[in-house]
Amino acid sequence: MPISKIETLYFYHTNDIHSHFENWPQISRLLREKKRMHHAKSEACYVFDIGDHVDRSHPFTEGTQGQGNVRLLNEAGFDAVTIGNNEGITMSKEALTLLYKEAEFNVIVCNLFDQGRPAWALPYTIYVTEQGTRIGVVGATAEYTTFYSKLGWEVTSPSAELQRIVEEIEEQTDVIVCLSHLGIKEDEKLARDCPAIDVIFGAHTHHLFHEGKLIGNTMLAATGKYGEYVGQVMVEIDVDTKKVVEMAAKLYRADQLTRTEDDVRQVTGLIESGKQAMKERVFYNPTALPQNLFGESPLASFFGRALIAYTKADCALFNAGIFLGSLDKGWVTKESLHTLLPHPINPCIITLDGAELQEVYELSMNEEWPQIEIKGLGFRGTLMGAMIHERLYENRHGKLYVGNREVIKGQSYTLATLDMFTFGFFFPTLKEAKKDYCMPELIRDVLGWYGTEMN
Repeated sequence: MPISKIETLYFYHTNDIHSHFENWPQISRLLREKKRMHHAKSEACYVFDIGDHVDRSHPFTEGTQGQGNVRLLNEAGFDAVTIGNNEGITMSKEALTLLYKEAEFNVIVCNLFDQGRPAWALPYTIYVTEQGTRIGVVGATAEYTTFYSKLGWEVTSPSAELQRIVEEIEEQTDVIVCLSHLGIKEDEKLARDCPAIDVIFGAHTHHLFHEGKLIGNTMLAATGKYGEYVGQVMVEIDVDTKKVVEMAAKLYRADQLTRTEDDVRQVTGLIESGKQAMKERVFYNPTALPQNLFGESPLASFFGRALIAYTKADCALFNAGIFLGSLDKGWVTKESLHTLLPHPINPCIITLDGAELQEVYELSMNEEWPQIEIKGLGFRGTLMGAMIHERLYENRHGKLYVGNREVIKGQSYTLATLDMFTFGFFFPTLKEAKKDYCMPELIRDVLGWYGTEMN
C-alpha cells in the first residue's frame, strides 16, 4: 500500500492586541522569521489577526487614527485580518472606511454592510499552496447591531452569514478556516453548527487555548489578549485525497522572546509619535480643574455640565474613575484630552420613569463601588471612583430632585451617562431602558466641545 504524501500548513495568529505594543517588536520579528523559515522550505504559511488590534486608548492609535496599527501589521507580514468591535464601533464610519487604505493584507468580514459590502472588505478569500491545496478563509465580527446602525453600518448575524459562505465555497476548497471575532460561546456553537470549518481562530472574549480545543473535527485556537501569546496551528493534509489527517495547536509566550534595546526604543517611539500627532490645541482652560477619585471635584463638575450641555438631558451620572488626572490651567490639546480620558466610551441618553431613576440613584450610592476595580466595558482606568451626580440630588427631606423638579413616579426623565453603564452590570434597569447612544463622539470629544463652547 503506497504511503500518503502529506502537506503541512502553518497558521500563525494574534487577537485582541488592543494596541498593547509592549511585546509587538518581538511578535513582529517572530512572525517574519517563521514566514522566512517556512518559505525557505517551500512550506505553506499564513499569518492572521482576529480583530481588536486597534484600541484608541493608545496615543499611537489615536494619533494615527488606527492607520499606524495597519502599518505594523504590514511590516509583520500579515496575510489577512478580520475586524473587532474596537475597529468597528469605536471609530467613526469615515475613519473605518479609511483605516485599511494602505493595507497589504486582506480584510475579511462577511457580516458588515453599507448599501452593499464595503470596498475594503471581503466575505472570504481562497489561498492556493504550491502543492495545490485550496484554503478558504472566512471571517466575521460580533453583532453589535445598535452601535453599528448608529454609525451608519448594517451588521448581520455572523453565524448565518458564515454558514452561507462556507456552503458556497465548500466545493472550491480543501481546508476552511474562520477568523472569528465572536467570542468563545459563539465559536463553540459555530463548530457544532458548521463542521465543514476545520479551524476557528477566536477572539473577543480574550479566551486562551494552550493546545487548541477540538469540537468534533474542528480545532478552536485563541491567544488570550494584549499580545501575551502568539498562536500556531499546524494542519496536515493528504495531498492525494486533500483530507485533513492531523491538527495541532500551540502558543509562543511573547515575554519569553528575545527583547533588544531597539525593541524598547521602538515601543517608546510609537508613544511619542502618537503624542506628537495630537499636539493640536482644542481650547484654553482659564483655571486649573483638579480631580478627586472619591468625591466631587472641579473637574467632575465641569464634565457633568459638559455632558448635560451636549446631550440636553435632564441630569447626568458618571464615575470619577474616568479621569486619569487633572486639567491644568492653559491650553488643552488633543493629547491632554486623550491622556485624561483615554476610554473608547460614548455618552448615552437614557429615558427613565421616575421610579426607575430613583432606583438608579439609590444603586449609585453603594459605598463599596468606589473601590471596585473595573475591567473591560471600554473603561481604561482602574477603580470605579465615586459616582458623580449632576443636577440629580436628594434634598434634606430625602426627596430626589432633577434640577428644581421633584422626581415623580410615572413621569419621564432623561439621564446622560456612559455607555459602560448600559450593559446591565451595575444598573440592570439601564440595560432594558430606552437609549440613544451618541456616536461616534467619545466622552473626551464632549469635554473638548464644551471647553471650546465656553471660550
